[in-house]
Amino acid sequence: MVLLLQRGGVRRILQHFYSGNQGNTKRLLPAADGAAGRRGNSTAVPDVRERTLIAVKPDGVQRRLVGKIMQRFEQRGFKLVGLKMLQVSDDLLSQHYCELRTKPFYPSLLQYMTSGPVVAMVWEGHKVVQTSRKMVGHTNPAEAQAGTVRGDFSFHVSRNVIHASDSPEGAQREIQLWFHRKELLNWECCDQAITCEL
Repeated sequence: MVLLLQRGGVRRILQHFYSGNQGNTKRLLPAADGAAGRRGNSTAVPDVRERTLIAVKPDGVQRRLVGKIMQRFEQRGFKLVGLKMLQVSDDLLSQHYCELRTKPFYPSLLQYMTSGPVVAMVWEGHKVVQTSRKMVGHTNPAEAQAGTVRGDFSFHVSRNVIHASDSPEGAQREIQLWFHRKELLNWECCDQAITCEL
């Protein structure tokens, strides 16, 4: 093993351990080569670059839950590509909640969402929309499982702490509403090859 380290580095170690499975060796070798392996890895899996909008609502900001919520997404392995704190306008909310404008609770929803600042984030990763919805939990905190954001932090459906896009198409629409293109960063995360099978 020492000889392998001295003469061939990581590539030979991987060949040694995966010599019985040529397919795995070929997939793992580029990631072991440092910068060369990192280039292009995130495009090898089509949905690694899937994005979703996550917004900590005014009650979550008031209760100082932003850091705890962000930590959950980071620990899950998602990559933060957009982040801002804003006082949301009625115009933005009317577009965001366009399907709810005829509902009787819409005025109180507007009042709630404009009652304080919101922290909006865009997270990127493998099946990030589907996974985020599970992490966030049921819209009604009374039905949200313990371990979800709403299950742990919410008290009432009218104050449910967080928003998460409900589909890839919805996420794309919402991200375009909440963020300008220049506010979103494309960057390579050093653990991308470790956390996704390429």
